[in-house]
Parts: sequence; structure tokens; C-alpha cells
Amino acid sequence: MLVLSRKESQRIRLGDDIVITVVRLAGDKVRLGIDAPREMLVLRDELEPLEPPISKQLTQAAATLPATVMPATGLPQTGFTQIDASCGSVCCVTSN
Repeated sequence: MLVLSRKESQRIRLGDDIVITVVRLAGDKVRLGIDAPREMLVLRDELEPLEPPISKQLTQAAATLPATVMPATGLPQTGFTQIDASCGSVCCVTSN
């Protein structure tokens, strides 16, 4: 872990797109400003995302599938399970 000391108004740059600015120091509290791309999730450590990431949802869904799953092309006409994650969450489509 890299530990840095900063004074008020000083900045830390992470890569090309992220800038962290010390906005205010007040007693034992520090107010930080974070300038990052909108697509980057910035979350306080004590908060958890409202929804688990799609990769976690897919892992959980995959645990319920049989050991062998046919690829999307050439699926048999009966008894298959297909996972469709294109809707933003895990949607299971089953045909019997």
C-alpha cells in the first residue's frame, strides 16, 4: 500500500483519468474530491453495491447448471438450459 501525505488543495493522480483532491481538512476528517470517468464506480468502502456485479451473478447462476452445457449453436430441442445476460442481469431461459 502506498501512503501519501497531502495538504489542503493538493492532488493525487491515478493514471490519466482519475484525480483525487484534498478539498478540506477539519480536525480528524478529510474531505476528498474525486474526478473520475462516469463509467467508473466510486464507492465508499463501508457501502456495498446495490446489486452484485454481473460476473458474480453469472457465477452463482452457473453453479446451478449441469456439468455439461451445450453451446448456443446446435442446442438440442429438449432438456437444455441457456443463460442470457444481455438484459443487464442474469435471465435464465429453459426449454424442455
